[in-house]
Amino acid sequence: MPRRAKSICRQAGCGALIDKPGHCDKHKKANQAADAEQRGTAHERGYTSAWSKARAGYLRAHPLCVACAKEGRPAVPANVVDHITAHKLKAALDSGNEQAIAKAKALFWDSDGNWQSLCKRHHDRKTATEDGGWGRAGAVRAGIA
Repeated sequence: MPRRAKSICRQAGCGALIDKPGHCDKHKKANQAADAEQRGTAHERGYTSAWSKARAGYLRAHPLCVACAKEGRPAVPANVVDHITAHKLKAALDSGNEQAIAKAKALFWDSDGNWQSLCKRHHDRKTATEDGGWGRAGAVRAGIA
């Protein structure tokens, strides 16, 4: 079986040869650290123990993926509670703007209008296309739901 040609690291000026397209180990770790610092921890983004309890209760009440149901697929268990409209709680908290914080918290906790149960496949697709690709600006914005 033929082997794939080596790729060059995508980091400007690096030139390291790697087996798969992307970044070399050095730049992959640096990019992940920069993304994590910008994005913040789960706790900083609002995902506390109170969220874990609310999430578990919501999944008990809404156990199936709504996107799979819309596609006419058989019952697929949901394992993610998705915020339909991104709450941007960390950005609001960082801004210090009380109105923005209140709005973000309201979106975050709006289980009746802003939560939906999704399987991991649909949540990953939605996050990558609608919400900026796991915190990365410039991602393609197209919907699944």
